[in-house]
Amino acid sequence: MMAGRHTGTLTRMTRAGTLEKIGPGRYRLATSTVTENHSLVLACSLVPSSVVCLSSALLFHNLGTQLFREVWLAVPRGTRAPSFASPPIRVTRITPALFDLGIEEHRIEGGVVRVYNVVRTVVDCFRFRSKVGLDVAMEALIEARRSRRLDLNELDRAAKALRLDRVMRPYLEMLVA
Repeated sequence: MMAGRHTGTLTRMTRAGTLEKIGPGRYRLATSTVTENHSLVLACSLVPSSVVCLSSALLFHNLGTQLFREVWLAVPRGTRAPSFASPPIRVTRITPALFDLGIEEHRIEGGVVRVYNVVRTVVDCFRFRSKVGLDVAMEALIEARRSRRLDLNELDRAAKALRLDRVMRPYLEMLVA
């Protein structure tokens, strides 16, 4: 972003086409490349303590066929998360003791985006199945297993750590059988 610039300078650069205004007080160079994960970069820059989760993490990991309008972010319970029109953000609050489990950091467009790993994402889909839907959770489980990015022992450990092993057991038995 353009920290330390006078607002008049930013306005002139925007009118000249050198900068693009992407939100209130947020600009980017007009020549910068935008990836398919641009909304994740924007959302994580707006809420620095957040982690990309649930359906947005599924989309990041290329699991499933669902497309979602909102960027799902997890924040520790008690953290204030502002709302923005662009990109639309949906916040899930998670207990601080369980928040740090399974975080990966990725460099995208010059920024750091924290995303839950595949195992944590699948378990969270079952944990928040009333928000994302049981069909999304099942599709994530089946697709992660089919693409060989899901170790069942690691999934079992994560489910136990998040206290979902009894909820997920019938679905895992169906998958393995």
